[in-house]
Amino acid sequence: MTLIETLTAVRPGSTLAEAMEKRAEILRLSEAAHDAVLLPRDPGGLSHGLRAALAARMARHNHNEKLAKHYDELVERAAETSTAPLATPGTSATDERIAEIVRHADRLTVAPREATRDHIERLRSAGMTDADIVRLSELAAFVNYQARVIAGLALIGGRQ
Repeated sequence: MTLIETLTAVRPGSTLAEAMEKRAEILRLSEAAHDAVLLPRDPGGLSHGLRAALAARMARHNHNEKLAKHYDELVERAAETSTAPLATPGTSATDERIAEIVRHADRLTVAPREATRDHIERLRSAGMTDADIVRLSELAAFVNYQARVIAGLALIGGRQ
């Protein structure tokens, strides 16, 4: 069972379960994307702990505490005391590079239309490479997609 299926609490035999079974490949690819953006072999300048903390933070911005708890477990496994507090919205980092990463992750989650080229330049000025900027964007895109899919499926499941 995939994370999306688990967090949606799909009832076996329900219409939603049947529909999801027909879309098993999409769910499998979503699970693979999860591993690729959260636990890549080469995390670049975004450690596994930072990725997990940002993912938990994004899930909380999306009001999905179950998803946030999943990412909290990854934060705990990473055992990075400096990044763990970032899982809670409203917390910030003293390191300017990390602080800029957090601001951008929040922006991409809460107000993505407000992201501009200037924000990318701020990330570069804070010391981020283009590859890490792409990695951050992929993380934000995935977690926000995941939160929306789970919310939609939960809504559909609740109507049945």
